[in-house]
Parts: sequence; structure tokens; C-alpha cells
Amino acid sequence: MPAKVQPAVVGATGYAGFELARLLYRHPQVKKPALFTRDSEASGPVHLDELYPHIAGNGGFPLEKFSWENLRNKGVNVLFLATPHEVSREWVPEAMAQGVQVIDLSGAWRLANASSRAVYQFHDESPQLAEQLTASAVYGIPELHRERLKKASLVANAGCYATSIILALAPLVQAGLLDLQHGIVCDSKSGVSGAGKQPTQKTHFVEVAENLSAYSVFNHRHTGEILEQLGLSDDQLVFTPHLLPIPRGILSTIYVRLKTAAEPVEIESCMRDFYSGSPWVRVFSHGKLPQIQYSLHTNYCDIGFTLAADGKRMVMVSCLDNLLKGAAGQAVQNMNVMFGWHEEEGLR
Repeated sequence: MPAKVQPAVVGATGYAGFELARLLYRHPQVKKPALFTRDSEASGPVHLDELYPHIAGNGGFPLEKFSWENLRNKGVNVLFLATPHEVSREWVPEAMAQGVQVIDLSGAWRLANASSRAVYQFHDESPQLAEQLTASAVYGIPELHRERLKKASLVANAGCYATSIILALAPLVQAGLLDLQHGIVCDSKSGVSGAGKQPTQKTHFVEVAENLSAYSVFNHRHTGEILEQLGLSDDQLVFTPHLLPIPRGILSTIYVRLKTAAEPVEIESCMRDFYSGSPWVRVFSHGKLPQIQYSLHTNYCDIGFTLAADGKRMVMVSCLDNLLKGAAGQAVQNMNVMFGWHEEEGLR
């Protein structure tokens, strides 16, 4: 059966956008993706392989200027936005009006609570419509929201840090095993690509190389996602992100306390049962901890844990590739669920 779904990507010149374009080009269920640039990128390259020569020789990756008319003429069914938060916030209402399904890789539609969303300082042309779209948006972690994703028109692809932490903690929170009043500490480290392609002083080679630095302490944009998705209050979580001197990958070290003493087999069983139908989460045996290199260039989130001798103190480690399971790979996984395909389609 010929592929009937026509995807489009806006922002394919960025790191996550490029990975998304690459995945969609080889996806067996979709047509060749349309790759668009915004007006602000109009003077840039006309083919993606001008920026990324290692994909040259694959039939061309033409970049076209975005317009809603161009989108309609190409018969686009699903639009991937690898765009800045404010651009996605502005464009999604129009896409919904056009009847196009959207998977947004920005943080524009991830947060249900206005207090959490305040960090983005959005100024919506129609606040009422924005609230309606926020209520209908499905948070894009398939392992948590498969059933809702099957009917979704707007998917808010989860943040990379948030994905690593939420996937590690969700089974234990749902099972009521954690002593939440004792609090959770999440110490996360990411490669430089997580900051996006636009260079800043903090991501300059001289600043990053041979260095490790914390940033956005107590005010990182992903904090709200973690709190909302896990049902935590602000005083139950400390999340500190760090910048690693590597191109890509995330390692989150998570410190928790259990309500009552447990055996390693109980924790492992809880994790494995929760993810029994999830091909992109790998649960490690007790004492075997993931490393960034294990999940790099894959769509896996690897989760491991070590339980203290008292059976109550536990350290978890969660690793993923921030450009794949933390962005483009998860976006494709979300699309697979939306259209009824296997979650591994196009990601192996």
C-alpha cells in the first residue's frame, strides 16, 4: 500500500529538525517530507545537505519558504514544528484551522497550568483560543499517553530533560512507592546540542570545553513539565540542569526515598510491568546503571537504579539522546501512535 501521509517540517536546519527530516525521509509509512524555512531564514541554504554534507547523495533535501498556501498545495497531513516557542504558539492556531495535525517540538503547548507557562511570557492574540488549544494538546510521551495520542490533533512533544526524569519516576509515583514529602532531587546533565543551534556565549567552545556548569537553577523551563506530568508540588522537586562538554546525550541522576523498605526485585518488577509494552524504554537490572553512550543515536530511554542497604534510599539513572528520544525520535514515535503504526516504525 503506498504511503498516504504527507509530513512537513519547519525548522529542519536546526539540530533536532535535521534529525527529524532524516528520520522521516527513511520512514516507510510516509511520503517524502516537505522541508520549510521561515522568513527569517530566507537567505539561508536551499538544500539541507548544504548545511549537513553527510546526507548528500540521497536524492536531495530541498528547502522551501513556508506559507500556508504552499502547505495546502502539498497536501500536508501532519506538520512538525521545530521552531522557537513563540513561533509555534503563533502558528498552531492557524494550523488547527487548516485541519492539519501538528506535532510541536517546542515548549509552546506543553504546560496546562498558567503559573508554569509564565516562564515563556506568551502574549496570545486570542487568549480564549489559546486556552482551548492548551486543553486539547496531548503531552507527547507515548509511554504515558498512548490512548490520547491516538485521537490527538495537537501533540506537544515533551522536553528532553523532562522525558528522562518523567520516564524514570512515573512507575514509582503511580504505584505510590515514593516518599514525596521527603522530596526528589534530579541532577541532570546534557550535551551542548540541547541548547539549540543558535550560538551563545555559554555554548561557545571556549566556555564549554573542559568544563561542567549548572544553569537555570530553580527556573528551568522543563520544571513545570515534570511537576505537571508526575502530579508533584513545587516543594517536592529540586531539578538542576548542567551543561556537559559533549555534543549530545542526557544523563539524569535522581535521588529518592521510598515510603517503606523494599527489595530490588520489587522496584525492578514495578518498572518492568509499567513499561512492558514500551519498546523504547529499557529497564536495567538492579545495580547496573545506564551510560550516555548506550542510548546515543537511538530512540531508547535507559533506566537503572541502585537501592541502598536500608531498602529506602534509592538512586536512579536515566539516559537518552536529547536529539532523538528527547526530541525528533519521540516526535516520530508520537506520529506512529497517532496514525496507528508500530512505535518502532522508522526508528530502527
